[in-house]
Amino acid sequence: MRDITNPFIVKGRIPSAYFCDRVAETEKLTRELRSGNNVVIMSSRRLGKTGLIQHCYDQSVIADNYYVFFVDILETSSLRDFTYMFSKAVFDTLKTLGQKFVDNFVQTLKSLQAGWGYDPFSGMPKFTLSMGVISEPEITLGEVFALMEKADKRCIVAIDEFQQIAKYPEKNVEAILRSHIQHLSNCDFIFAGSERHLLSEMFNAYGRPFYNSTSVLNLNPILKERYVEFVISNFQNFGKSIQADNVARIYDLYEGNTFCMQKTFNVAFEMTEKAGECTLEILQKAVDEILSDRERDFQNLLANVTTRPKEVLFAMAMSGKVDKPTSASFLHRYRLQSASSVQSSIKQLLQDELITFTIEEKQRKVYFLSDPLLKLWIQQKFGDGFTI
Repeated sequence: MRDITNPFIVKGRIPSAYFCDRVAETEKLTRELRSGNNVVIMSSRRLGKTGLIQHCYDQSVIADNYYVFFVDILETSSLRDFTYMFSKAVFDTLKTLGQKFVDNFVQTLKSLQAGWGYDPFSGMPKFTLSMGVISEPEITLGEVFALMEKADKRCIVAIDEFQQIAKYPEKNVEAILRSHIQHLSNCDFIFAGSERHLLSEMFNAYGRPFYNSTSVLNLNPILKERYVEFVISNFQNFGKSIQADNVARIYDLYEGNTFCMQKTFNVAFEMTEKAGECTLEILQKAVDEILSDRERDFQNLLANVTTRPKEVLFAMAMSGKVDKPTSASFLHRYRLQSASSVQSSIKQLLQDELITFTIEEKQRKVYFLSDPLLKLWIQQKFGDGFTI
């Protein structure tokens, strides 16, 4: 384990000692995988899907008995991109297991023989996996699945931001993947994503290829009391202190968004002197610094949003959460043009992933900004600000 100087880790794999709670979720995910079930994980952004998956992979019952793979397809835009990212994830994992696995990979993936070459200095053969060698993605994908099916251990494959495949220009990607996956007996899959509306349609709509094919794990914010205990304990373990009320204020500010809380306490921890107390003033300074660092990103983001959707985005940022965005009171309060214009803007903002929603009582949709930091920045720059 690497030396830990800051217990609030915001990137890379999180050691179990610094992983907050998720006991029930880890048990459920592990149990489903050991039972041979595929699982879809749905949550809002930055609630810790990736961390949960990696934490599950670190459990000895998984680590000792399975080959595990993780591929993030957020940046993919076609089946060819997907096949490249998927093949690369498999290859990068297998090559750590020795030359035998690499040789098996190359021999099985006959469609990628163009990736073979020779090192000009050593004269030794080498294999380079690049986008350019994938000319027939469907065939290559089938070969990768065949390779995993022959593995001497059961395989678990996590595909993060799985909803991206619904945006590809090819209209049959879901059917292609489903046709392979349903016939695999040596592989189990985790499908994770942050666009609930797209994932819900993919896995719950009758007639879609993945309909009713997985167990579902809805990831909600960590309970406030658990996270408060986690923060206080970490400060104490490193010779510092923080009041429970101040931790709770940050939790409420971000409404339990795991990444934003971790990032804030990561910065605040460094600002707190050894043997010192992390005060409310330090926390405010940490939040301000984070927002300042992201300002250029937010400016560039908003520059690409047209007028009407931007007006709705700002209204939702000022309001926090909105369950009736086309109501007369909401339109009047934020001087929005019309209900139909707001509906059109919401559709665009959802497509651009700037807002999301949850389904609450009586199938009521509640909309809010996907990034809590963007919400706070808008409040700070264009509203009355916010208080911790």
